[in-house]
Amino acid sequence: MVTTGALIHGDRERFLRFDAAEHPLALQLGGSDPAELARCARLGEEHGYDEINLNVGCPSDRVQSGRFGACLMAEPELVAGCVAAMKDRVGVPVTVKTRIGIDDRDSYEDLCGFTRAVAAAGCDALIVHARKAWLKGLSPKENRDVPPLRYDVVERLKGDFPRLPIVINGGIGSLAQARAFLDRLDGVMIGREAYHNPWMLAEADKVIYGDGHPMPTRREVLESYIRYAEHQLAAGVPLSAMTRHLLGLYQGQPGARAWRRAISEQAHLPGKGTDLLRTAAPRA
Repeated sequence: MVTTGALIHGDRERFLRFDAAEHPLALQLGGSDPAELARCARLGEEHGYDEINLNVGCPSDRVQSGRFGACLMAEPELVAGCVAAMKDRVGVPVTVKTRIGIDDRDSYEDLCGFTRAVAAAGCDALIVHARKAWLKGLSPKENRDVPPLRYDVVERLKGDFPRLPIVINGGIGSLAQARAFLDRLDGVMIGREAYHNPWMLAEADKVIYGDGHPMPTRREVLESYIRYAEHQLAAGVPLSAMTRHLLGLYQGQPGARAWRRAISEQAHLPGKGTDLLRTAAPRA
């Protein structure tokens, strides 16, 4: 996620840079000015992004002060105008990530009104975090846990908007759970569980898509990541900026704690390279 202000006034190439292995890749934008969002959406498409997503779900105070994120759920017509402006400038899908409600605007009728507005503007898919957001009184972290999950609301929304692709998000911790949702919804977004336990995705092709190819080993995945990391190191990216995403690779395996400790304590040290990853990796 990057704000429109950062793209327009900041180091655009740094914010938009990515590796070809990351495709398909969405650029999530934070903003509420239709013209600025349209300009930034165009920049994203020109840089090769496969989708442009509008952030209407983040509840942090800083985001609210910039008039974007979850607070925009109170302004469905503005969000619709933002979607329409972006659709007018790009050929890639334009999607919206949102919540089921905010503060006291959390009725199903409010959610339907918001959905109706963005769908009419041409939104290609709605990704719904199945929790409301409290904009006052809860931190962003608490907003990911405290408001109860309401999967039933997202499923009901799909029933009332059958032609709009709807993706569910929030608290989904297994591929089996994801597979069950796909019987009723168009997609599943897994965030925290996939980050803390990335190996859960190793079976995704098999469980979700029926792919019969053999799974790679963790070591094979690590070696592939090391090749990527070496390329990024040569471009000036710090090792610690990449290794923090590897902390959960061996979760639940013997040696996982030593792996996490070695990375956490050494990756930021001057002169450390990818040899650290090979020596710290648990033995199969």
